[in-house]
Amino acid sequence: MKVVLIVLLVLFLVVAMFGMKLMSTRNDLVTQRESINGAWAQVDVVLQRRADLIPNLVETVKGFSKQEQGIIDSVTKARSSLLGARSPQEKIQANGQLDGALGRLLVMVENYPNIKSNEQYINLQRELAGTENRIAVERRKYNEAVQRYNTSIELFPNNIAASLFNFARNDAYFKTDAAARNAPAVKF
Repeated sequence: MKVVLIVLLVLFLVVAMFGMKLMSTRNDLVTQRESINGAWAQVDVVLQRRADLIPNLVETVKGFSKQEQGIIDSVTKARSSLLGARSPQEKIQANGQLDGALGRLLVMVENYPNIKSNEQYINLQRELAGTENRIAVERRKYNEAVQRYNTSIELFPNNIAASLFNFARNDAYFKTDAAARNAPAVKF
């Protein structure tokens, strides 16, 4: 009888320890998921800041370059796509379109020395450059949070808790386009 009680007590302690570890792991995963949400909120803030600067930049450029309406329209359309995107995945995709459109706009400005010397344009360019730096920092933090979370749910024994409590992999990373990895061709 005494042996049965000891065995039951040991079993109870093992089950209790397993349950506590399981709950601890679940809490860690919740914390990491919320860390991703917080990092995304920061990315969203700086993306909104850039989107707010674009109308001023477009208006400044528009006055100098009437014949470049197609590029200006593409920037406006890309901004609208970013503002209309709802999920992180949609915003990441729309942000890529906006990056490309802004790049074309800035290349176009190089053909107009009078724009580059305009004080309003210079100030907007500085604000946009600062915002782009903030975006890069927040993207990096967001990607790191997603990577930590994804790694954590794949490790044993966390993967058991992840599957029991329906924690799924998050693949909404900011990625560099393949074309951006190649240096531009230099013509001599």
